[in-house]
Amino acid sequence: MPKKLLARRVAVLGAGVMGAQIAAHLTNAGVDTVLFDLPAKDGDPNGVVGKAIANLTKLSPAPLASKTLAERITPANYETGLEQLRDCDLIIEAIAERMDWKQDLYRKIAPFVPEHAILASNTSGLGINKLAEVLPEQLRHRFCGVHFFNPPRYMHLAELIPAKTTDAEVLTALETFLTTALGKGVVIAKDTPNFIGNRIGVFSMLAAMHHTEQFGLGFDTVDALTGPAIGRPKSATYRTADVVGLDTMAHVIKTMADTLPEDPWHAYFKAPKWLSALIEKGALGQKTGAGVYTKRGKDILVLDLKAQDYRVSAGELEPEVAALLKEKDPAKKFAALRASQHPQAQFLWAIFRDSFHYSAYHLESIAETARDIDFAMRWGYGWSLGPFETWQSAGWKQVAEWIAEDIVSGKAMSSAPLPDWVFDGRDGVHDKDGSYSPARKTQVPRSSNPVYARQRFPDPLLGEKFSQGRTVFENDGIRMWADEGDDIAVVSFKTKMHTVNDHVLNGLQEAISIAERDFAGLVIWQPKEPFSAGADLAGALGLLQAGDVKGFEAMVANFQATSQRIKYALVPVVAAVRGLALGGGCEFQMHSAKAVFALESYIGLVEAGVGLLPAGGGLKEIAVRASEAAGPGGDVFAQLKTAFESIAMGKVSASAFEAKELKLAREGDAVVFNAFELLHVAKAQARALAESGYRPPLPARRIQVAGDVGIATFKMMLVNMLEGRFISPHDYEIASRIATVMCGGEVDRGALVDEEWLLRLEREHFVALAQMPKTQERIAHMLKTGKPLRN
Repeated sequence: MPKKLLARRVAVLGAGVMGAQIAAHLTNAGVDTVLFDLPAKDGDPNGVVGKAIANLTKLSPAPLASKTLAERITPANYETGLEQLRDCDLIIEAIAERMDWKQDLYRKIAPFVPEHAILASNTSGLGINKLAEVLPEQLRHRFCGVHFFNPPRYMHLAELIPAKTTDAEVLTALETFLTTALGKGVVIAKDTPNFIGNRIGVFSMLAAMHHTEQFGLGFDTVDALTGPAIGRPKSATYRTADVVGLDTMAHVIKTMADTLPEDPWHAYFKAPKWLSALIEKGALGQKTGAGVYTKRGKDILVLDLKAQDYRVSAGELEPEVAALLKEKDPAKKFAALRASQHPQAQFLWAIFRDSFHYSAYHLESIAETARDIDFAMRWGYGWSLGPFETWQSAGWKQVAEWIAEDIVSGKAMSSAPLPDWVFDGRDGVHDKDGSYSPARKTQVPRSSNPVYARQRFPDPLLGEKFSQGRTVFENDGIRMWADEGDDIAVVSFKTKMHTVNDHVLNGLQEAISIAERDFAGLVIWQPKEPFSAGADLAGALGLLQAGDVKGFEAMVANFQATSQRIKYALVPVVAAVRGLALGGGCEFQMHSAKAVFALESYIGLVEAGVGLLPAGGGLKEIAVRASEAAGPGGDVFAQLKTAFESIAMGKVSASAFEAKELKLAREGDAVVFNAFELLHVAKAQARALAESGYRPPLPARRIQVAGDVGIATFKMMLVNMLEGRFISPHDYEIASRIATVMCGGEVDRGALVDEEWLLRLEREHFVALAQMPKTQERIAHMLKTGKPLRN
């Protein structure tokens, strides 16, 4: 078996919710994908799959990084299409969670699976060894479980579950493919029911349900307690159950009851009475419009068990409990929660205690190390810290004593003792040598799979510190750094949301000068999202309100000078973008020698929303690109249309691919699926450019523009929108000025101008808009509420 999975073609079996979305994500990643399901009863035999593919374009959040990718998925069915499996390198089975159905399908496809292909079952909890029993001998060593979390494009976790017969090389090859090609965080799980994420995740929900009743709290109050207040997603406990589907939730609980008879917490593996009652009524959560929550008009209502009816949701943290949760020191916070007599505080201590207890008790049987459990909960359930990290940060020994006391006094959900290793004198499970493995009785370092060498800053666990490199230059806005002996430097912003102010502008210009002198290339990269939320609006508004128009104009000129410095640097400047890149952040990547985008990059020139137009060289760059694309004497206006709509409407791309469609990114810019590999790829791109004798582009002195005819054509479109009340008069004013700059001003169609001309137009119209009261209202409203004002 080769150490690498050469995935030219992949098949996904099952076009249900998960199967179709896994196929979509494979297609996002540029993998030729065939999607199978049962033949349709009449009409096109591939009708079932055709319908599922069409549905992918309607789902939100979108499984496809671009709607155009839907047609790239090949539909097939089990009756007439099995021959297509012969040229697949990986086959992922994702049909319903029924052992007998899955095994029947394996018997059917086995004769068509090529000798080198890997077969993987996407199951959320069925036994992998049991599934393998029906496979022919030669296929067993190429079979394992792979569990994607829903929705597969966005959830970072993928659990890999080897069977006893799985070859180690198969696992390594699949782990590499999942990590780099699909951008996943892989956790290797043992073959136990529900694996790691759902075993701990569903238990933590059951514990919350049990203690909701025990402490007499409302469902909405529990959601207020178990969401962002403790570093968990907004959907918290009961909203999550509604989203998953109450019937699915009950099914998972029943599976735990059936498959884990020996579990010391088995008595709690049953659906609460209220849950069964809602399911009987057909109130299954979000998909039916009612579950624990329902909506009436604009009001969100929550089920009130005492009243046996819905009431307006008002669950809030009691001020004294909210104050306890604001304590920065975890040790003090946990001591206060445990000591408090308030039911909300007692509830929180109880759910933490029981999930720590459960995780420690089961660690050895379900996972190799404590790291696997913590990552599974962070990547699969969106917790900011896993259970062991939380426990360790709160003081391992003290918390262990408290748990032990509660077990003895009957307060814990189970009387099962904590394992001996918890009390062996340790201060936690994670340290510089790795994470604890009870089976090996030692700390185990991170995986040695070579794919992880691509992650310069992997997702850190509690206590992990990665070298920050050597600081080359620093000011109040940026830090420029490099690894020892590396000829590519990196620059990162220090501002909040990585906004751009004078310190950032001056720092970038200085960093480029240093890079030209001492390095082969420079990468603009942020250790955390976003890439940049754009210009510092508060500083800009301050200058305007003080009446300092000259200072304001100077700031804009400095912004443009920085963009030009990026574009014409003598070494390649590469932008490594993930998350939001708005306004000036978008303009910086437009001026870079090359941009490298994480798939989840949300790019936009959104200045219209605050009553302004892009003036960091963005409109100038659009005009330059349109002129280049049209060629001498060509139709420049046709090349401007898409970008004009994107900018005038303030559109933000929903993926890196969509940024290319909106003309805010270049066709040749790279897209990386694993955000932790972004820096590695950006540095490699900078080095490749440097090695191939990089020279910046020659100054654009003959830019063909659309001129007065282009402006008039855009204005005709805008007048129709104004008359149809789709835009306000101020929107019309802004969009007309955007059109004027992009078309090169009131000059003849096809006239030739230079960059300086376009930059001056940007500045003039930007400063004129900035002085208008309606624009200043928009800026102030955005700073106050974070939302655009349509005045």
